[in-house]
Amino acid sequence: MAIVHATDQSFNEETSEGLVLADFWAPWCGPCKMIAPVLEELDAEMADVKVVKLDVDENQETASKFGVMSIPTLLVFKNGEVVDQVVGFQPKEALAQTLSKHQ
Repeated sequence: MAIVHATDQSFNEETSEGLVLADFWAPWCGPCKMIAPVLEELDAEMADVKVVKLDVDENQETASKFGVMSIPTLLVFKNGEVVDQVVGFQPKEALAQTLSKHQ
């Protein structure tokens, strides 16, 4: 499944079904750039996980709604509900372990 780039308008719809890893990021953020290839690998390897990216500079309403203060912040949604949160860069293995807890 391809990584989805969400907006304030589409975010709820994109995270409403199944297991979703939402990446709150910004283009100027160094750790966000580091985690991007990790998310691409997870997207390729974990077929039942949808990866959604939200640029916090362009979509401040959604970032504020979820209390995102630091980026990257990764929220794990299961059927529209937040079930886990990771802040900062994480290696692929750690993120995969976090996601598999909720499968």
